[in-house]
Amino acid sequence: MPTTPIASSIVEKLVQAGHKAYFAGGWVRDFLMNRPSDDIDIATSATVEEIQSLFPKTIPVGIAFGIVIVVEQNHQFEVATFRKDEGYIDGRRPSLISSATAEEDAQRRDFTINGMFYDPITKELFDYVGGKKDLEKGIIKAIGNAHERFLEDRLRMMRAVRYSTRFNFPIESDTLQAILSHAESLLPAVAHERIWQEFKKMSQYEHFDTGLVILHKLKLLPTIFPSLSQMTLEEIQQRVSCIEHYPKKAPTIAQLLELFPDNNLENHLQLCEYLKLSNQDKDFTRYLYTLKKTLSSHEEKIIIVEPIEWAYLYANNYSDICIKIIASRFPPEKREYFIDYHFKKMQLLEQAILRIRSSSPVVRSVDLIHEGVKPGKHMGLLLKEAERISVNENLDDRNEILRMLKQTPLWESCS
Repeated sequence: MPTTPIASSIVEKLVQAGHKAYFAGGWVRDFLMNRPSDDIDIATSATVEEIQSLFPKTIPVGIAFGIVIVVEQNHQFEVATFRKDEGYIDGRRPSLISSATAEEDAQRRDFTINGMFYDPITKELFDYVGGKKDLEKGIIKAIGNAHERFLEDRLRMMRAVRYSTRFNFPIESDTLQAILSHAESLLPAVAHERIWQEFKKMSQYEHFDTGLVILHKLKLLPTIFPSLSQMTLEEIQQRVSCIEHYPKKAPTIAQLLELFPDNNLENHLQLCEYLKLSNQDKDFTRYLYTLKKTLSSHEEKIIIVEPIEWAYLYANNYSDICIKIIASRFPPEKREYFIDYHFKKMQLLEQAILRIRSSSPVVRSVDLIHEGVKPGKHMGLLLKEAERISVNENLDDRNEILRMLKQTPLWESCS
């Protein structure tokens, strides 16, 4: 179900209780740009206590900052009290907030295109910061004094680049100069986790490669990654040039790793630690590195890789997307051939891959016990050999695999 009618009912309930309430921020921007959006935030004159008294199910996510989540029909909406922020001391949070009018609340927000309000009941737009005009001009401009906005929250400098690349809007000159002035103060004011989340948001849209180049041009990228400080803009452009050919939904970490083509696995994992990434991202990084190395070795040398080895390589859940990522570096004709070659190989090994993924080998330990093999290290070796026979010989007949297994030196050594 679309969330707009539900959010509108929340606004209506607040208004009926005597409060002002509007849709705020990104939804208003997207609405004016005719872009569909269900991510609706609501700003209101009601206090947190008044909001909580009006709605039966709320989640207190930021009471100190006048923010509460209202849950309606299994959808969550952030509802925030109009406020003024004062006394920023850590480059992120205000030390003091106070109640405010809608106009005062708009002045504390980041960029003009994000600072508008919309009344879904009367269909009125409330624009106290010139956001509609800047949307029409197609620019990213900080509200008020850009230096003050970035000193309040330095992550806003990265957000400016994200919006610039997402909407293909240039950054307004005063805003741009303010970023250049404060770029090197991004760290340690902003936590690595927040920087990573900004990278993830940026990578959800097209032109992430352009975003990385702009971040480098504005001194933000070398601030985050000091090892890139001596890199020219042209070198960065070259390193990220393949990202435009990446498959959709490619993990953000894969795209960032293009900045470090000469890193070994240990360096890649150190980067993951530095950005405070999840174990899932680390597992992906390990697999992508292993696959790249294996496939490059296979192409550069005439080596025999058994079907069992391919099956295990392809059985990783990331194999499909990683093959496409690796192919992004090739020219178009080779890219298609590379993907087609490996996907056909995967189809041939489909049953083996499914068995590996589900840990369901044809020959199991109970089968070997029935043949008189005792549990232990040797049984493990025999199970491994049975699986190799099954995949390499394309067999799923347990008795035939056991017959062939009994003819191997490995079986003879346990008799």
